[in-house]
Amino acid sequence: MAIEEVDPVTGRKTTGHMWNGIKELDTPVPRGVLLFLIITHLFAALWWILYPTWPLGSTYTRGLIGTGQKQAVERKIIEADASRAPWIEKIETSSFDEIRADEKLMAKVASSGHQLFGDNCAACHGRDGKGGRDFPDLTDDDWLWGGGPEKIVQTMTVGVNTTHSQSRVSQMPAFGTDEMLNRKQVSDVAAYVYSLSNTSTEAADASQIAAGREVFMASCVACHGEDAKGKQDVGAPNLTDGRWIYGGGIERIVQSIHGGRQGHMPTWDERLSPAEIKILALYVNKLGGGQQ
Repeated sequence: MAIEEVDPVTGRKTTGHMWNGIKELDTPVPRGVLLFLIITHLFAALWWILYPTWPLGSTYTRGLIGTGQKQAVERKIIEADASRAPWIEKIETSSFDEIRADEKLMAKVASSGHQLFGDNCAACHGRDGKGGRDFPDLTDDDWLWGGGPEKIVQTMTVGVNTTHSQSRVSQMPAFGTDEMLNRKQVSDVAAYVYSLSNTSTEAADASQIAAGREVFMASCVACHGEDAKGKQDVGAPNLTDGRWIYGGGIERIVQSIHGGRQGHMPTWDERLSPAEIKILALYVNKLGGGQQ
């Protein structure tokens, strides 16, 4: 039988282990630690019983009190919707002119519209609405289908080049790829289009611009008009104002004419409520200067 050794200083028994000449005392776990561990385990067991806890295949234990984070979030959403209901209903039932005349209501539109825009539109148009590469700037008051709130509501509802039966259609033919124009004609008409918003003729001489105008009058006026200012009924852009979706440099214009362009904007009528679309239309309309 091993002889128990007692430490002469503390009076406690040793474990018989020794490291570097130091003997290990057989010190019991402090009662405070034991009490803390017991309370922690009791709390955990009680939590497992009261709250949703354990996964069970396709479900989970519901807990005796039948509540959890999901229910708490749902309650907060219901409370938020209830607090928003009065002014949301007012927006739904009021005309755009009536909403614009109500400063308090427009303040709600500004704050709610900013959030809706950030959540749904900023990925393409940027947080500031100035657009990204190949996406339109919504702040310049230059609109393909009109920038009044009614027009914006329609565009958001049906989308652009979508499967919606009333979708906006945005299609620039591929004049070069589809061999409607030869290489020289593409180059000439690009030079002419470039000259419409650039007083300098460094990109082409006068004869090339004149030849390009002839190509433009034969192939482009149906959509862009003889004055090249575009037609909102077909979503054709103004080519004279120096505002471009795909870039206004001579090379980018050549690319657009040669390969064509086809934008896309999703429909929002299934994701956003009519009131939210209306709020966003007012918000975006204000970004572009408030076009009527």
